[in-house]
Amino acid sequence: MNNSRESKSSITLPELSQEEVLRYSRHMMIPEVGLEGQRKLKAASVLVVGSGGLGSPVALYLAAAGVGRIGLVDYDRVDSSNLQRQVIHGTDRIGMLKVESARIRMLDLNPFIQVDIYNKVLSSENALDISEDYDILIDGSDNFPTRYLLNDLAVLSGKTYVYGSVFRFEGQASVFDARVGACYRCLFPEPPPPGSVPTCAEGGVFGILPGTIGTIQATETIKIILGVGATLSGRLLLYDALEMSFHLVHLRKNQHCRICSLEATITDLIDYEAFCGAPLHDLAPETADAALDIMPIDLARRMRQGDAIQLVDVREAVELQIVQLPGAIPLPLGQLAGRLDELDAGCETVVFCRTGTRSRRALEILQNAGFKKVWNLWGGTNAWARQIDPSLMQY
Repeated sequence: MNNSRESKSSITLPELSQEEVLRYSRHMMIPEVGLEGQRKLKAASVLVVGSGGLGSPVALYLAAAGVGRIGLVDYDRVDSSNLQRQVIHGTDRIGMLKVESARIRMLDLNPFIQVDIYNKVLSSENALDISEDYDILIDGSDNFPTRYLLNDLAVLSGKTYVYGSVFRFEGQASVFDARVGACYRCLFPEPPPPGSVPTCAEGGVFGILPGTIGTIQATETIKIILGVGATLSGRLLLYDALEMSFHLVHLRKNQHCRICSLEATITDLIDYEAFCGAPLHDLAPETADAALDIMPIDLARRMRQGDAIQLVDVREAVELQIVQLPGAIPLPLGQLAGRLDELDAGCETVVFCRTGTRSRRALEILQNAGFKKVWNLWGGTNAWARQIDPSLMQY
C-alpha cells in the first residue's frame, strides 16, 4: 500500500469553501503549506488509537488543522481521574464514551471534518478492517501490546506509525516507517517483562506531559501529510519535563528484525497479549473469578472473625499517602518477585492494589513461587472504600 504522499498525489485534491479558506488562512499564508497544502490536509485520513492523554492533543490539533478524516479508537468512558490530562473531555462528559465525547469536541472545533469513532479495543482481529481507509496510524495508547500491534500493522500494510509514550515526567516520540527506516521492533525487539514497567494508571503522569508529546505527534503527522521538513523517522525524541531537556537518539534498521527485515518471520498480526504477557486494555475485570478473587465483603468478614490473613499491598509507596488498609505489608509490584522471602508462603494471603489489575499480576507471581492459598482483592482499595469503609479515599 502506498504512503499518504503517493496516494494523494494520484487523485484530485478536494476544493476548499470560502469558510474553510477563512478558517485556515494563517496556515495558507505559510509558503510550505499554501492552498495546495491545505487541500492535502483535507484529503488526508488519519487513525488515532486512544482518546486519552496523548489522543486528546493529537485529535484536537489535527481537527483544528483541517485533516479531513480522523478515526478514533477507544474502549473506555470518561472518568473524573482523566480530566487532569485528557483535555478533549470535560466534567459534563463524565460517564460518556470517550470516542463520542472526543467527536463532539472535535466537530465543535471544526465542523468541516469527518470524525469516525470505533468504541472497541483494537486487536489483531479487527485492526486491519478498522485501519484500512486511513493513511497514518497514530499511537495514543498506554500499553505494550497495542504498540507492537500498531507497529506490525503499519509494516504489513505499508503505512506510517507515529509513536508517542509518556510516564511520570518523561516522554518519547518517533515516526516509524519500515519502507524508509527503522520500525518499532528494530528499537525494541522484545517487550519488557510483564509488570516491570508500570502504566500511567499505575505509576502516574504529569498532567501537561501528554500535551507536549501529543502535540509533537500531531506536528509530525501534519508534516508527513504536507511532505515538508524532516520528520522523526530514524530518530527517537526523549523529553524530560523536570529538566526541560530534549535529546535525539539516532536509530538504524535492524537487519535481523522479525517483521521488517529480509529475515522477517512475522507475516501476519499475532497474539500481542500473549507476546507481551499483558492485556490490550487496562480495564479491571467486571466480574470476580472465584478461583482468583475474594470480594471486599468476604475479606472484611474474615478479618472481623480474626482469621489469620496476610495482606500484601502491591501499590507504589507514594500511593500509601492517599489510602492504606491496616496491617498490610507494602511490597510494590515491581519489587515483589525479589522480596518474596518477606512473606509467609504457608499463610493465607490476599494481595491488593488500587483497582485489582496490578494485584492480578501479583497473584500470578505468588502462585508461580509456590504460594497455595492466595487471592486477589477484587476491585482493590477503591472497591474496599465503596463497599466497606467510605471514610477512605478513592483515586
